[in-house]
Formats: sequence, C-alpha cells, structure tokens
Amino acid sequence: MLKDASINLGSFLLSMADAIERSGPEISSHQLRTAFIAWRICETGRFANQARARIFIAALLHDIGALTPEEKNRIHSFSEPDLEEHCRVGERLLKTCPMLAPAAPAVRYHHRVWEEWETALEAPQVLASQVIHLADLLERMIDRERFILHQVNELKEKIGTYAGMKINRKLIKLFEELAAREDFWLDMISPTLPALMLREGPLRRVEIDYDQAHSLSELFRDVIDARSTYTATHSIGVAECATMLSRLFGMTREEIRRMEMAANLHDLGMLTVPGEIQDKPGRLTNDEYITIKQHPYYTYSALNSIGGFDQIAEWAAFHHEQLDGSGYPFHLQADRLSTGARIMAVADVFTALTEERPYRKKMAKADVQKNLRERVKENRLAGNLVELLCDNYSDVAQSVAAKKDAALKRIGGNPVAA
Repeated sequence: MLKDASINLGSFLLSMADAIERSGPEISSHQLRTAFIAWRICETGRFANQARARIFIAALLHDIGALTPEEKNRIHSFSEPDLEEHCRVGERLLKTCPMLAPAAPAVRYHHRVWEEWETALEAPQVLASQVIHLADLLERMIDRERFILHQVNELKEKIGTYAGMKINRKLIKLFEELAAREDFWLDMISPTLPALMLREGPLRRVEIDYDQAHSLSELFRDVIDARSTYTATHSIGVAECATMLSRLFGMTREEIRRMEMAANLHDLGMLTVPGEIQDKPGRLTNDEYITIKQHPYYTYSALNSIGGFDQIAEWAAFHHEQLDGSGYPFHLQADRLSTGARIMAVADVFTALTEERPYRKKMAKADVQKNLRERVKENRLAGNLVELLCDNYSDVAQSVAAKKDAALKRIGGNPVAA
C-alpha cells in the first residue's frame, strides 16, 4: 500500500541533483561531485552526523537556483557576473519544503568568502557555507580533459592560495589531509560515484514516506516550471487535470497520490533543454525539435533510479507516447501504455492547449475539444479519457485555473482565465 511504503531520501535527492545538471558534459555531475567533496571533508573533520547530512543535502542542491543550462554553464566556468541571484533563488525554493529548509542558509551563502563572515567557523551556517564554497571551487577547477591524478598538486596549490581569505584555514588543512589520498580523487571521477554515495553517504539510512516525497515533488515541480514564464504553472496544471481524471475514472486514493507526484515531475527532463529553444517564438527547426524530444527520456532515467518509483516513472515519462506508437521517445503502442500513462498524456495535451505559448495563443474550449477528439481519431489519445474530460470540461478547467492562480499568487503573476 502507498501509505505503508517508504523511499530513501538519498536516492531521491541524488536522482534529482543528477537530473538538474544533465545540460552537457561541462557541468555533468557537478552537484554530485561537490556533495562528495563536502561529505569527505565532513568525515575528515569528524563533524556530527546531523551536520554531515545538512551539508550533504545543501551541497547536492547548491545550484538549484540556476534555472537554465546556460546559467549553470556560466557559473561553472566562472563567467557568471552575478553569483548572488541563483543563491537567493535556491534559498527561496528550499524554504518552501520543510524537510530541506535547514539546508537553505548554506545554499544562500555558498559563494560568500571567509573574509566576509563576522561569525566563528563553528556556527552551523558558516561551517556549512564554507565547506560547500571550498567543495564548489575545487570541483569547478578540475579539468575534465585531463587525468585527475595529474592535477592533484596543481589543485592543492590553487586551493592553498585561498587560505584565510576565501576559505577558513582549518578547512584548508582538512582538504590537504584528504587530498593526500588517491582514492578520494578516483572516487570523485568514478562512474559509480552515485552508487557509492547512496551506499555509504550520510543519507543512506534516512527513509521518507510518500507524503514527504510528495512535498519534495512539489519543490522540484517549481524548479522545473520556473525556467520560463510560459511554463510557470504548467506542471501544477497537469497535476490538477491528471488527478481529477484519475478520480473520475475511479482510481484509488493511493493511485491518485502517485499520479499527482508523477505529474509534478513529468517535465523533469526539460531541465536539459536550453532556454532559447523552450522559449523560441517561432517554429522549431528539426534539430531543436530533436533536442526537445529527449526530455521524457531523462525524466524516466531520473525517476526510475529511485527505489519504489517505477510506476511513477512510467506515468510521468510516457506523457508524449501515443497509442499508435508514433509518440516519443520510446514509441510505445497501446498495449504498453497503462491507464495512468494514458491519463497523463491527455492531461498534458489539455493543459498545453489551454496555455499561452511563445508561438501561439491559448485555445478556447471548443478548439481544445476539437483538437483532443482529432487526436483520438488518429489513434493518438485514449477516446474514453478524452470523453471523460470533455464531459467534465468546465469543472476540470475551473479547477486547473484555480490551482494555477494560487500558484501565481505564491510566485507573483497574473490570474489564469478558465
């Protein structure tokens, strides 16, 4: 039963952190590697378990406020002029989730140098921020084109120049002790690093229930949607439509809860798509469309790696599959598409058609219904679910609009007309 199930917090956050930075090889695994460095520094310094977990979480998500691949790349290459903005956004996002709120201050100040602190290193906020600052600097200095052990002396020397200025001298000494170990550097670049952190990391025994997982899904929903004004409330709209259809169809409470989480995260893979493509005002080129088509794959890849999330992964990631097999990226046909996946597909199309896009205006009720029914005739969407939506169109549209308006009030924006 859903209410009795649990998932590992480390598994969830490692998967989310990995999904956030799949923008390109330049920043791939940056947050994972930064978290690994921070964790090993905490171990070397024999920090308390609670501090290790808080610092590890903050390090895993320290760039959560950098919302586009372009911004992430600028930060990683030391070319972003304003490092404060993504820190403020990250802090605001984490504060919306009670489970992760304790990590928010470290995310807010992870670029603050030691000379700017007027509080002792032992203060939790200072210690966490400084550990992540060191770890982040080190990871960004690594040349991914060179063998890691050939860089060790050079990296130690660079970090050493920051002692007493950017980084507290006590932390520099902990790093130097850690840097003497070849296994530290080889673990950092290992393709099995996520498995190592899951198996041995500070969250390895931390289990959460599905109510807590739902709260996390809402946080990452906001991260996904915040990338563009055109999608600012898209996932919450899909979630409301999908849960209403699930309820009308007769799904259980547990299934409806899973459906809502799947909808919250269905566009997780869009974090890999450049903002200039997502917000392009005109027709996409073939190459741009191919780039868009990768996003459900990365949604599936991230969610399916979380133990106990296999059904949620399918419902979320199959939202562009079509009954005739012409969808993407898996080209599944009707016999492979469950009711949950079919509901998600209908909810995603409905929500997209009723939203403004850079290349078109939102559609009126009659046009939305016509579009949906044409997709049924073409054997792309499930007819019984489309008719269920059309029979309850006003209720669904009003409820979706109300949810979107509530979200806009929270983040700032204009009301949505049903």
